[in-house]
Amino acid sequence: MSLYRNAVWFLNGIHQYTRKGYEAAFRDFEPQDLDVSVVGRSFMITGANSGIGRATAMAIAKKGGTVYMVCRNKDKAEEAKLDIVSESGNSEVHIHIVDMSETQKVREFAEAFKRQYPALNVLINNAGCMVHKRELNAEGLEKNFATNTMGVYILTETLMPLLQKSRDPRVITVSSGGMLVQKLRVDDLQSEKGDFDGVMVYAQNKRQQVVLTQQWAKANPVILFSSMHPGWADTPAVSTSMPQFHQMMGDRLRSVEQGADTVVWLALSRAAGRMRSGQFFQDRTPVAAHLPLAWTQSSAEEVQGFMTQLETLARAYLQNAA
Repeated sequence: MSLYRNAVWFLNGIHQYTRKGYEAAFRDFEPQDLDVSVVGRSFMITGANSGIGRATAMAIAKKGGTVYMVCRNKDKAEEAKLDIVSESGNSEVHIHIVDMSETQKVREFAEAFKRQYPALNVLINNAGCMVHKRELNAEGLEKNFATNTMGVYILTETLMPLLQKSRDPRVITVSSGGMLVQKLRVDDLQSEKGDFDGVMVYAQNKRQQVVLTQQWAKANPVILFSSMHPGWADTPAVSTSMPQFHQMMGDRLRSVEQGADTVVWLALSRAAGRMRSGQFFQDRTPVAAHLPLAWTQSSAEEVQGFMTQLETLARAYLQNAA
């Protein structure tokens, strides 16, 4: 079954996830969707100093939005901010230094942000990592899971009250088409069983993000939740984490701006605001979150078990902090 999933996924990818796939989809885009001004609206973007996060921050700043860049590296964040402010002419760009793999630090940041700011219109969960050997963070969580899943969960859950009282609130999570080869493994969220494969662990985390998005949408009707696949884009993260894939694909990879396009569309456009909450998007279009005949769907009991485990972990860190 895994061979079938990988084969179907790769064939789909060659046609849809590459630069040519974007160019084909682009012909059906409505140009006026992004002919908007978002002056007065606020956007938090994690991992905003490079790749898709940086391209997203730049696009939003150019439309007049207030941008909160959540970054791990202060020097890189400052450099990116200077470029964004200079090119966009928008000085409402702010840096917050947070390592998304440090669960308690993420919670502390989100709580402080709620106290400091009266509103947050859009949260973009973009930061991620692909660590190829099993490492634990200071709190004992596997590092990929801590960054890609637990950090996203803690940040979003903690900021939910602020989003709920803001106008037209949206949460966008940058997932990956790689999640299509993975079924949610409720009994092994932190990849403790079997051989550790960083690429597959990343894909499993991305499946977890899609399930989270679906569950948040059901529980919070006031907020528009979306997850998306940016396609195969030429980002620093891809070149570092998957050098062989990066070299093999070469010029077929999308630009970072093409990879960020659907994030920007989901964050800014009125058309996206009319979409049903909880969907998975590719090139501005909702697409299936499962490959046909791949048997990656989860039962209601499995999904509830997944959510319960996340809630239990979150409560444990809240108690430890107190």
